[in-house]
Amino acid sequence: MIGSILGSIIIGGFAGFIAEKLMKSEMGLIANILLGIAGGLIAGWLLPLAGIGFHGLIGSLIGATAGACLLIFIARLIKK
Repeated sequence: MIGSILGSIIIGGFAGFIAEKLMKSEMGLIANILLGIAGGLIAGWLLPLAGIGFHGLIGSLIGATAGACLLIFIARLIKK
């Protein structure tokens, strides 16, 4: 349990950081972690519906990054 929570935080941090760089946005460490975790949850829900499955550490990182990028995109739409 603790290992999976810690793993989610670490993967979420990396995913949020990568999404921040890809989407050219400025966020802090905590926002990156939260964005990456939320992105992972969204990707874990949406991607299987589309028939796409990611497995393992790299797959989780890719899925969480894609979800975080989607969240940044949606946030930018809402701000306008």
